[in-house]
Amino acid sequence: MKETETAVDAAAYADKLEALLRRHANAGQAAAMKAYMRDQFEFLGIRTPERNALMRAFMKEHGVPSGAELEATVRRLWALPEREFPYAAMTLLEKRKKELGPAQIELLEFLVTTQAWWDTVDLLASHLAGALFSKHPELVPAYTEKWIAADSLWLRRSALLFQLGYKGRTDAELLFALIRRTAHESDFFMRKAIGWALREYGKTDPAAVRAFVRDTELSPLSVREALKHIGAE
Repeated sequence: MKETETAVDAAAYADKLEALLRRHANAGQAAAMKAYMRDQFEFLGIRTPERNALMRAFMKEHGVPSGAELEATVRRLWALPEREFPYAAMTLLEKRKKELGPAQIELLEFLVTTQAWWDTVDLLASHLAGALFSKHPELVPAYTEKWIAADSLWLRRSALLFQLGYKGRTDAELLFALIRRTAHESDFFMRKAIGWALREYGKTDPAAVRAFVRDTELSPLSVREALKHIGAE
């Protein structure tokens, strides 16, 4: 079966992928990976290069689900305790990101807010939400407002980061407005996201970022990250 074909049964597909990854578990590496992630999650102990190789081989043999089957597969993998399974789910989603549409926003919101930490949220925001909103810009006003006002810091972080790869297509007015609404927050992940978003946009328009940083009350962390490559002047 080619990678572009659709797996017939989501449950069987997820079960086969789970079994494959579990066969490559490494307890010694798992302990180190868990410690690196501050004991937030369990791990099988499969490092990224090995996991990527396993995923490529698996997708070549079994294809990549699409539509409802993809969502069902992703949700099954997301419910498993070890972190490699959400990573595998995101790999599948990335393969189908050009097919994402308004119907998948609920899924993205679920993934951003479930078993959430920076390692999943940043990819979901910048790669998947970014791709979806680029294709469907009419959705941006409503969902950025919903996310930036949400109780979930991970949705707020996603609102800041979805334009990371947009470069010259960045809506700077929107980005700056979202940052102003969150600049008062003390959470490390929010302050880091502000700086990261500004740093990336600074590669496109350094003068605008310098001016924004100069005129906006930001945390030292956000300022340091924002000006990391362009400097204050």
